[in-house]
Amino acid sequence: MPSTPSTSSTPSTPPTAAPTWDPQQYLRHASHRNRALTDLLAHVTAPAVTRRPLRIADLGCGPGNSTAIVAAHWPAAHITGYDNSPEMLERAAAQAGTTEDGGRVDFARADLTAWTPPEQYDLILSNATFQWVPGHADSFAAWTAALAPGGAFAFQVPANFDAPSHVLMRDLASSARWRERLHGCLRHADAVLAPAAYLDLLTGLGCAADVWETTYLQVLPGRDAVLDWVKGTGLRPVLTALADDPGASDAFLEEYGALLREAYPVREYGTVFPFRRLFAVARRGDASC
Repeated sequence: MPSTPSTSSTPSTPPTAAPTWDPQQYLRHASHRNRALTDLLAHVTAPAVTRRPLRIADLGCGPGNSTAIVAAHWPAAHITGYDNSPEMLERAAAQAGTTEDGGRVDFARADLTAWTPPEQYDLILSNATFQWVPGHADSFAAWTAALAPGGAFAFQVPANFDAPSHVLMRDLASSARWRERLHGCLRHADAVLAPAAYLDLLTGLGCAADVWETTYLQVLPGRDAVLDWVKGTGLRPVLTALADDPGASDAFLEEYGALLREAYPVREYGTVFPFRRLFAVARRGDASC
């Protein structure tokens, strides 16, 4: 179980039990989830290498959808996807193997709260994972130190913890009916750092850094579209905590779903779900980063 962060550079998210993941549910909104990674990669230039393939680490690879996009972007690279969910890694295994361009994709289980790069990488990236990793900012020094000269460290994380979807979830979980069962299981608004804090940290490590935010006005189909979205991500700790009590799980979903329908009304063309994401790309120079 992840430990509570101990330094001021790190969000003070309370400890939580590791959620159980459902790859099929997560991938129901794959097109929206993949868009942010595609936008991130548009800002990443891998270093030129000779006599060897690019070496890339995908931190928090999930069911392998992010790794497949990275492999399409750099088809001759050797890419390793890391994740701590057996369910996600089982689904990702279908992406493993040799690519048509002579690259290679493989996967390994890793707890990112303690992961240390086992070798030098040209690119270390992460797609919507660090919000689940208490203390992630404390690892940036070791991760960027493992970059080859000219290498890049790139990531994106949700920056919407003050959105109704999260606020309503936290408020309901802390209400009198649910607080005993769900106390401390959800991430809080400080699960990620502010953009300026990431910029200060990365430049302080000697990197040339670019940090920005984008808000996507995602249009989701279906009556309970936002509930269906969060079932694959933010709601996983609640679903895990209530997994042994289907009646309680159904009751929470019914109550939370009603709140979401009011906060995100259905329109003629779908439900608009604004989603703000934070992006960062840091590049190592010839000396250190």
